[in-house]
Amino acid sequence: MRKSINRNKVFIAVVAVSVCGTNSAPTLKACTNILVTKGATQDGSVILTYTCDGEFHPHLRYTPAADHEPEGWLQIKDWSGNVRGKIKQVPHTYAVVGLINEHQLAISETTFSGREELRNPDGLLHYWDLMRVALQRAKTAREAITVMTDLVGEYGYRSTGESISIADTNEAWILEMIGPGPGGSGAVWVAVRVPDGYISCHANKARIGEFPSDDPEYCLYSDNVISLAVEKGYYDPKSGDPFRFCEAYCPATPKNCRYADTRVWSVFWRAAPSLGLSPDYHRAVEGAQPYPLWIKPDKKLSVADVFSLMRDHYEGTVYDMRKGIDAGPYGSPLRCRPIVWEVDGVEYAWERPISTQQTGFSFVSQSRSWLPDPVGGVLWYGVDDTYTTCYIPLYCGINALPESYTVGSLGKFSWDSAWWVFNFVANYANVRYSDMIVDIQAMQSDLEGTFLAVQPAVERTAIELARSDPELMTRYLTDYCVSHGELVVRRWRQLGEHLLTKYNDGYVKDEKGRPGEDGYVEGWLQTVLKSRPEQFRVRSKDADVPESKLVD
Repeated sequence: MRKSINRNKVFIAVVAVSVCGTNSAPTLKACTNILVTKGATQDGSVILTYTCDGEFHPHLRYTPAADHEPEGWLQIKDWSGNVRGKIKQVPHTYAVVGLINEHQLAISETTFSGREELRNPDGLLHYWDLMRVALQRAKTAREAITVMTDLVGEYGYRSTGESISIADTNEAWILEMIGPGPGGSGAVWVAVRVPDGYISCHANKARIGEFPSDDPEYCLYSDNVISLAVEKGYYDPKSGDPFRFCEAYCPATPKNCRYADTRVWSVFWRAAPSLGLSPDYHRAVEGAQPYPLWIKPDKKLSVADVFSLMRDHYEGTVYDMRKGIDAGPYGSPLRCRPIVWEVDGVEYAWERPISTQQTGFSFVSQSRSWLPDPVGGVLWYGVDDTYTTCYIPLYCGINALPESYTVGSLGKFSWDSAWWVFNFVANYANVRYSDMIVDIQAMQSDLEGTFLAVQPAVERTAIELARSDPELMTRYLTDYCVSHGELVVRRWRQLGEHLLTKYNDGYVKDEKGRPGEDGYVEGWLQTVLKSRPEQFRVRSKDADVPESKLVD
């Protein structure tokens, strides 16, 4: 019983390229998405976010609109460039800037893996193929769902479980998909629309539970979404329990609750503290209820508010990663991998925050129904850790990108690469995190604050130009985005040089360049003394116990 909207078959061709635009297959660690409907934002934008986390160097890409020959095909390639198959092309494809297209349609994702036995190696299309295809073909979120589900129905789905966020100028949807198993056809999927006035979040764990089977305005799903779960023994209709997609295809475990739902809880806790959401579920307390798929925030959110939600290490909670001996002498919220580790046969895990040093790139997209498409769609794009990045505006109507965001490789440092410039600053900050982060955030606030402040004026100018000369509007928006993207990289290089000078050799120089000996915070020194209480004591000359007797 497949519910859908436009069922006209559409076939899209797309080059085999990751959603990140990388040169090689990234080793992804995890990702986080936040969806904010227009009724939950201060200005009526639909906002979508993405952190694409993993060990890779992203290349930001622009794909121009194009017309194609009738009956054309496009090859689908693997990461090594080998052709795995081909799909039918359509007469016209849309321009795409990163992961937003010329019609303000934005798409992001997180991988939930789920039932590994359902992965189908015979399927042709990975999730990143589907996302690129949908951006090139669809104008709305509903159309994107149709494009992606029709394609897997025709060519097969190759990835593991995936949660895909889709936003247009009016709606935000979550599409969750998993394969049918080796040799199967199509995919198993369900899509739900986030009600207006609400926000949602997912982070590497399936989130759609019960869904309305008779409301195509808010829910679409594949014919086999329940029947395959029954066939595989994931769900027993005789149990009397309602069918929940997430429990059938991505069962909750203490590990995935802690790893994924802690991030969801933190977003909801910050956006709606009045709800008093308990941490019990993400700590796998028996009997604790899963978090709702969406919540109503206590106040409507601005773009800057969403930036802040993306920069989260559980600050202000009992899980605050700046606290404790594990944060080091300067309160660093960063933890080296692996997240899960053992000591004396006992398993432990660091917290997994939204903001992590392993982020390749992230974005916050704006889609606005009251503005012309070239102006209304903005991809606020940043590279490396969300906490130490600076988001630059990229309008969906531009036709070129800042070069420094399009070059570089993981294996070689380069000042020409925006990704390496931001990594240099972020990595050097680890030397004295609690002090250097203040300098970084001052620069971040200045630049992002300026971009947000001048945004209305920039857009008024662009709209005025569009009335007389659309091509000049495109040039104006492109010049603005490219020049200011490169400005941010230059300022960040200067910031790195400033930090290296100011904090050289463990000193902290004042505004006149005079070095000060600020040392370590007292709390951390007390922790050191607890582990070796006598080693660092300065003893008087008449002490009655020889120093040699005090050393372990």
